[in-house]
Amino acid sequence: MSVTLTVNGSLLTLEAPPAARLLDVLRERLGLTGTKEGCGEGECGACTVLLDGVPVNACLVAFGQCDGREVTTVEGLGSTAHLTPLQEAMVTEGGAQCGICTPGMLLSAEALLRERPRPTEPEIREAIAGNVCRCTGYQRIVNAVSEAAKKREALP
Repeated sequence: MSVTLTVNGSLLTLEAPPAARLLDVLRERLGLTGTKEGCGEGECGACTVLLDGVPVNACLVAFGQCDGREVTTVEGLGSTAHLTPLQEAMVTEGGAQCGICTPGMLLSAEALLRERPRPTEPEIREAIAGNVCRCTGYQRIVNAVSEAAKKREALP
């Protein structure tokens, strides 16, 4: 099946079985390995991407459902040379440790910050609730999202 979609701002037409997982197409066909496979069952959030701006588990999305849609992976947020305020805060606040959950956390937090530029701690916790982290205990991630909100607000 031929699917036309926008991935990280680039319009692409790809051939893949319609039932192929979006996760596999992103990683294997496009080399976007920032999207991690954790459980493969939609429980851990490691494979979270934004589909039309909404966080989804890429392991549960059939590629055929992506025709005409926009996908953002962690590679679409920023770069090593130009971190976003959210990525920078994850580093400085110690929210990124082993790295398995980090891409999904970043995308869930990015969706929240786009919708609610000044989220409360309970709103942050709710937004990242679908992302399992075994390293940080979540407080550092919450702090990073809160700090990123302040930095984004200060931008011109």
